[in-house]
Amino acid sequence: MRFSPSFLDEIRARVPVSEVVRQKVKLRKEGREWRGLSPFNAEKTPSFYVNDQKMRWFDFSAGKNGNVFDFLMETEGLSFPEAVERLAALAGLALPVETKEQQEQDRRRATLGEVLEAAAVFFERQLAGAAGRDARAYLDRRQISPDSREKFRLGFAPAERHALRDHLAAKGASVETMIEAGLLVHGEDIAVPYDRFRNRIMFPICDRAGRVIAFGGRALEADAQAKYLNSPETPLFHKGSTLYNLHNARKAAHDSGAVIAVEGYVDVIALAAAGFPNAVAPLGTALTAEQCALLWRLAEEPILCFDGDKAGLKAAFRAVDTALPLIGPGRSLRFVLLPDGQDPDELLRSGGPEALTDALSRPLPLVDLLWMRETEAATLDTPERRAALQRRMREIVGLICDEDLRRHYMQELSERLDRLFGRDQRTKYRRSDFPGRRRGRLARASDEAPLTIGPGLANSPLFRGVKAGIAPREALILLILINHPDLIDSRAEDLATLDLNSADARALRDALLRFAEGGDADKVELRAFMASLGLDSIVARLEAMAAHSTLWSVRPEAAAADAGESLRQAFALHRRSLALNRELRAVQAVLADNPNERDYARLKDIQTQLSALDGAEAAVEGYGSLSGRPSRNL
Repeated sequence: MRFSPSFLDEIRARVPVSEVVRQKVKLRKEGREWRGLSPFNAEKTPSFYVNDQKMRWFDFSAGKNGNVFDFLMETEGLSFPEAVERLAALAGLALPVETKEQQEQDRRRATLGEVLEAAAVFFERQLAGAAGRDARAYLDRRQISPDSREKFRLGFAPAERHALRDHLAAKGASVETMIEAGLLVHGEDIAVPYDRFRNRIMFPICDRAGRVIAFGGRALEADAQAKYLNSPETPLFHKGSTLYNLHNARKAAHDSGAVIAVEGYVDVIALAAAGFPNAVAPLGTALTAEQCALLWRLAEEPILCFDGDKAGLKAAFRAVDTALPLIGPGRSLRFVLLPDGQDPDELLRSGGPEALTDALSRPLPLVDLLWMRETEAATLDTPERRAALQRRMREIVGLICDEDLRRHYMQELSERLDRLFGRDQRTKYRRSDFPGRRRGRLARASDEAPLTIGPGLANSPLFRGVKAGIAPREALILLILINHPDLIDSRAEDLATLDLNSADARALRDALLRFAEGGDADKVELRAFMASLGLDSIVARLEAMAAHSTLWSVRPEAAAADAGESLRQAFALHRRSLALNRELRAVQAVLADNPNERDYARLKDIQTQLSALDGAEAAVEGYGSLSGRPSRNL
């Protein structure tokens, strides 16, 4: 929901910041301000101040400050809409009503929520009654205490086909609403809709506010077709965007700065009972990008705790693939692979909380798990197989969107490969020395410099769909490096991880990297080296494209600074295009399985961004000013 500035101002006017802060911090009045101990750091001398006139708070020990909404988000892990809702209630204000369509959607969602809450109460009563005897016996065997059952609102779905339907219908719920809430199975070949969950232990799934939005059911029959069954996608429930127990775990995770993601409902319940209240779980599927985002709101490096069997290891490896394009400084994952094929619940029962604490104290960083996956079963007895591993590592690291982190991963994995292959450390290709390692090498320009749009690159044949077998941006990057080999060293990491479609382009890239390993050399030596590899015809093809180009920086006689800046921007545009195309393919896959307006809008937005990139290439104002040419716009 969007809130108008006037509504937010009214909340600020009615609710003093000190009134909200004093619920967490003991404040003393000092002049016009209030003062207390930091809620974020342990300290003896107060450094936390609240100024109601400025409507702000300041924490000098933690380096944080903000308004009343920020305080609730920082101390309780609330989202902005949740903070607004909390403060609006405190101010005695009703939340604003939006359009008629929004009102109808909100009313419908509220109705679904009411029906799901009624279903949860029904399941709880069934577990406590005579029908739930076998379910209670199962929970006893799993050592799930009555207190845990109550906290997590566990229930039982009777075996009858219409038990829940008839109960909710008696309370006024329509069959259509029950179907929309995911509680009934229906279809053209089903004359009478029936209960989706039957003879199962029920685990309510809640949203961030603790409202029931779906269910997971564990079958009691050993031969059930599905051991665990989740609610289908509904207007309230999106499986890939939800974490089990998030509503209970987020305060503990926020306070401790740590969150533990395990694989199942029972694991979460067992961890909470053993003193790990900051445990959550995905819902029977591989970890998604949306779930990663939820975890990162709770902690910078969530711990993914997987079962110590083949399935657990496979799930961990899938999580690596999901996370790689998303990670960055202060946003990564750590992994715990439990011993002896155990899951967290089994480890707790066999070794107690101490055994789990010990396992959690030794998590593997993401780079270690990636290395394990790629090398543990690899056969590296030939040059071809070693080269294949090296190329695969480059391609994997190329998925990382954050450039600084990608550079560090490339350096780390390169060093590991050198040790694995037994290379002489004195002559290896040291990517850590950049920028500007060798005499005469040009240190790379800042990649944070803004991209400016001009017609120079846009009108160049290197960007206008010339059919040369190599994509236009790839051609520009490679040709600049061929004509300015001094730039190879400072751009080696980018070049090594460059995602290229053409086999010819990949051959040129690999040749440039090999050439850079040989030490200082000039353009003449590079051309001879290319010819010795049989690549001169490909280079000639690129030069033919450049012959019709007005882009000065591509040419051999251009100043190094001009060429370096053009190269920097070409790399940035290329990575952006690749990231958008990856995102486009992911959204198309989602829409193929589940057409919906939200993802369709996302698809159109990505397509618009790609269209903006096509032809709108970077150019730098004043090219030629460093090379003796008249300054001009490209």
